[in-house]
Amino acid sequence: MSVGTLLQRTAVLLLVVVLAVAALVLLQSGGSSHKGAASRHSTSGAKTPGGRAAFINQSQLPVEARQTIRRIDAGGPFPYERDGFVFANREGLLPNEPSGYYHEYTVATPGSGDRGARRIVQGSGGRLYWSDDHYKSFRQIRRN
Repeated sequence: MSVGTLLQRTAVLLLVVVLAVAALVLLQSGGSSHKGAASRHSTSGAKTPGGRAAFINQSQLPVEARQTIRRIDAGGPFPYERDGFVFANREGLLPNEPSGYYHEYTVATPGSGDRGARRIVQGSGGRLYWSDDHYKSFRQIRRN
């Protein structure tokens, strides 16, 4: 084998290794180094700490959450003063969107003396997200 052929094979091998490392880095970062872009293009659109599923079927939600979804679909009436208010996504757990894109709705919590921790957040595009821990995690709701 000539020195030229050896150098060419070494260069190709080095290129393959560099591309493999770059692919791993992109996969771990969600495909982008821009904050928010990874979640915008992900299949779930929601980050879920603790290894929970990124989606939840509407039928798996508590009855109170399903009632809230019916109210959202009907445009109200809503029982809580803050229902429909803009949700700012300060936690950064939902896809990065312009201010005013998300709106929050309270899901009644039986036995709670206040609004409780359960919420549904709706994006202007119609996607719904479930949080049962006051915005610490979200799961996108699959309609069924």
